[in-house]
Amino acid sequence: MSDNTTKVMLRGYQSRRRPTMFLTGMFQAPEENFHSSEEVEIDIMRSEEDISIAITDLSTGARLNSEDDFTNKSFKPPIHKEKGAIPAHKLIKREFGENPFQSPDFQANAIARGTRLVTKMGDKILRAMEQQSSQVLQTGTVTLTDENGNAIYTIDYSPKTTHFPTASVAWTSASSTKIKDIEDLANVVRSDGLEDPDMLVMGERAYELFIADEDVKSKLDLRRGDMGRIVPIDAMGNGGIYRGTVDIGNYKYDIYTYAGRYKDPQTGNPTKYILDNKVVVRASMGRLDATFGAIPSITMDSRVPAELFTRLRDTDGVMDLQTRGWITEDGETLYVQAGTRPLMIPTAIDTFGCLDINI
Repeated sequence: MSDNTTKVMLRGYQSRRRPTMFLTGMFQAPEENFHSSEEVEIDIMRSEEDISIAITDLSTGARLNSEDDFTNKSFKPPIHKEKGAIPAHKLIKREFGENPFQSPDFQANAIARGTRLVTKMGDKILRAMEQQSSQVLQTGTVTLTDENGNAIYTIDYSPKTTHFPTASVAWTSASSTKIKDIEDLANVVRSDGLEDPDMLVMGERAYELFIADEDVKSKLDLRRGDMGRIVPIDAMGNGGIYRGTVDIGNYKYDIYTYAGRYKDPQTGNPTKYILDNKVVVRASMGRLDATFGAIPSITMDSRVPAELFTRLRDTDGVMDLQTRGWITEDGETLYVQAGTRPLMIPTAIDTFGCLDINI
């Protein structure tokens, strides 16, 4: 019942944290990385920094060389499918942000609710992709778990253990050797990956300890601009924070921190993608691949609004999401689904490593 009070309806507010995809953005996704196959294969050819050996006599002929061999690797991506139901009887209710005195438009409300559900489910899948990327860069393996902590998908890319060392002296100790720890890992990356490391991605605590170190401060002293600099904090990409540059040994690094997080399905606690005790040392020229498999579907339900049937592909933003909908036989429930089969592959697996700072 309305009385003589006047009211104004303000625009609705929705609290939503968009997924941060800083790490996934390091993976390339050209057109051929989007597929409809069950597995992904890749040929990898490695060469060494061999040097030509001189000969002493022109009459002896040239030294014999052999072609580089290649290896073939095959991977089966995990499957992410999320769905939600929209019962018809709810469509008579006032829609989010809608004027309560406006007659409901059932189809418009179905599209609005379906779109919100797809966005929610898509965000969950994007965070799962970023979790994959974080595990690849910090461990060289991927283990996805359910709400009970059970491992439901595991893939081990078999990285060299030397690329994932632990600092011999904790970075919280006054006797720690932070510069040497990074330099040692960088030399391993350079020797095995044949690319110059130029990027540091630090957990928040690792960064705080790094810049508090006196040896590090000397390299970041603004009076010694040739050795390194700290610039004002600036957002880089989607979620990464650019902190400046530093010269360590023979290499100059861009430094980033990343506080992106997701809700752990088992504990419900916010969990950082890059752990506080980790420092990723990476050669940005090293190839990483994001691949996306289609979710098989036979046909569309013609009764479902076309707006709910899409495949969102972005080769620049490294994303793929397929959505569809269907209506139950009695016509009283609309289901919407979002899914993809994403796999983050460390193609140039020797061009990065991760240091545990031992805290």
